[in-house]
Amino acid sequence: MPESTRTAPDLAGAAPGLFDMATPRGRLLRIAARLFGEKGFAGTTVRDIAAGLGIQSGSLFHHFRSKEDILFAVMEMVVEAINRDLAEAVAAAPDTAGRVRALIAVELHYLHGPASDATSVLFHEWRALPKARRSVLMNGRAAYFDLWQTVLAEARAAGLTPIEPEILRQLLHGALAWTSFWYRPGGALTPEALVERALALALKDEGRAS
Repeated sequence: MPESTRTAPDLAGAAPGLFDMATPRGRLLRIAARLFGEKGFAGTTVRDIAAGLGIQSGSLFHHFRSKEDILFAVMEMVVEAINRDLAEAVAAAPDTAGRVRALIAVELHYLHGPASDATSVLFHEWRALPKARRSVLMNGRAAYFDLWQTVLAEARAAGLTPIEPEILRQLLHGALAWTSFWYRPGGALTPEALVERALALALKDEGRAS
């Protein structure tokens, strides 16, 4: 019987925002993520962040020593959260095809859901960090892609895709990342439908049947 993806966890619209807006630190990171996304790290000043919070610039240093520390905190939080959410979604999926769907759903949720600003910053601003801090993020990225590799290898072994796991991972990740340039939630194509379209690229028809 074909494996079903219909009971796989649906993350579109799920989970609260990445930052705890009830705390000063969480609000600071949320504002910083938005500004870094809009203006770039280099184009955002400490004064910009403080103005977004309605406080004096010096007050930021009660929480962080520098703008770089703020950037690193935003990125590290994204990496930790997406790794946790992906592991939970994969573990909760009912079958191999559902686990592939979970890979896609989690990544699209981070790209277009409440954490989209911070995720965009992680994708585009990591080179602004010194090498030691980039290494911390790359370790987290490696763990994330290790899980992708494991699931996609399982899918190939089950005959759900003819494509080598390392190649399929690169193709899918590139396609999903590119949606940040053209996809806008709220239009005719729902987040759930976008997940299904991406799943159609990854698996044979029999792997996606209900």
